[in-house]
Amino acid sequence: MFSISKLYNIITGRGKTPPAANIIQRMLEECAHAKGGEVSARARATSLADLYLKLDREGRRVFLIALSLEFAPDHNLLTAAFDKYNRAADIQSRCYAETTLRMAMYSPRKRILTMFNAIPMGVKFLVDLRAELLGFIKETPELKVLDSELKECLTAWFDVGFLDLIRLTWNSPAILLEKLTKYEAVHKINSWQDLKNRLDDSDRRCYAFFHPKMPVEPLIFVQAALTDKLEGNVQELLDENAPPHDASQATTAIFYSISNCQDGLRGITFGNFLLKRVIESMSRDFPKLKTFATLSPIPGLANWMENNPRELADACYPADRERLAELGITGSRDPVFKNIVKNPQEYMNNAALTAALKEPLMRTAAKYLVVAKTDGRPADYVARFHLGNGAQVERLNWMADSSKKGFSQSLGIMVNYLYDPDKLEENVEKFTGEGKISISPIIKKMTERASHSDIAKTLKKRRGKK
Repeated sequence: MFSISKLYNIITGRGKTPPAANIIQRMLEECAHAKGGEVSARARATSLADLYLKLDREGRRVFLIALSLEFAPDHNLLTAAFDKYNRAADIQSRCYAETTLRMAMYSPRKRILTMFNAIPMGVKFLVDLRAELLGFIKETPELKVLDSELKECLTAWFDVGFLDLIRLTWNSPAILLEKLTKYEAVHKINSWQDLKNRLDDSDRRCYAFFHPKMPVEPLIFVQAALTDKLEGNVQELLDENAPPHDASQATTAIFYSISNCQDGLRGITFGNFLLKRVIESMSRDFPKLKTFATLSPIPGLANWMENNPRELADACYPADRERLAELGITGSRDPVFKNIVKNPQEYMNNAALTAALKEPLMRTAAKYLVVAKTDGRPADYVARFHLGNGAQVERLNWMADSSKKGFSQSLGIMVNYLYDPDKLEENVEKFTGEGKISISPIIKKMTERASHSDIAKTLKKRRGKK
């Protein structure tokens, strides 16, 4: 067993162990064994949390490694309990042995984590601690077991049944509006006026999940616009000068931004529950709503195209190649073809070139969303999120995001994912069980044509070999 002093010297290579290391070890041991009773142990946990927050980055890493390695389950007890479980000959013996095994698996570090949970702002402390822990894991794989245990705790403590769905408005506390601006990850909020426009009571809604022990820290939030059509341009949707829609007459709700707020809750999913709860709430408030859809970015498209340069060329049909040839672009080796992904904004300022590239780029985007895979799942992480929630790939939108970010990540193309309340469960089952993606007829047509192009290319190669 390592002491914190030894760990500090092994990891840092420093000759002198700081006095705080020995203090930390003593306090961790006292918390783990609840010396002096539960009340004293929780008070000690408060002091330990305060001390952790005063440590520098290296000190925190040593703290977490010590917690991970030195406060693991007792190996001898665990081995004995496991052997007893394997030898159990009847149901009664097996049940007793299972209880013993569970007790042996309950580690001192989990007891310490639970102590932190009970102190003032302890839940937020643990969420932030895991965010730091995730930052250390790549260089310190010893922390993976601690992360697994902490994630298990947080998953239980942040069960959707414990969370509150709250609508945020312009009249919400200023601290929440500041957090909304800080955590917005899809379309940056540029000013207070921009924020006010997104919270406009007439045609905008914003909902967030909160944990009762983190009342001023949103966990995830979604922004929605109430309209009368399937929107396809985010600049128009966020235009502060555009006239508002009459919410009472709205037929369509467009979710245009979904942002996770807490890095320490990575891998703990409640976004699907958020959208389902929001759809239920909005359906009650606005009976005329019939369509629920997103206007979503395609963040991985440009990178995928850059790594798969043949995809755009394959998506060019004879008519497309003729239009490009008229502009002096003779083939996939042309510099324009090679640079369109790297400098899209430069080329999109050319109206004739934009028109010639529209169909090939849209076909390429459709193929990326439906066909491209990473580890057997859709390559695009936004697509994985929505498809995993039961959505359908409904429509691609050309020049939907003309911002620098929009061009750099997806050449300005955005996608509508349709959330049909009657088909969500069916789509989830097909996606998770069969890997089947629900797509609209127009998207199906685009991907089928792309597939036929691939077949034609293969046949041509075979003929050439003969």
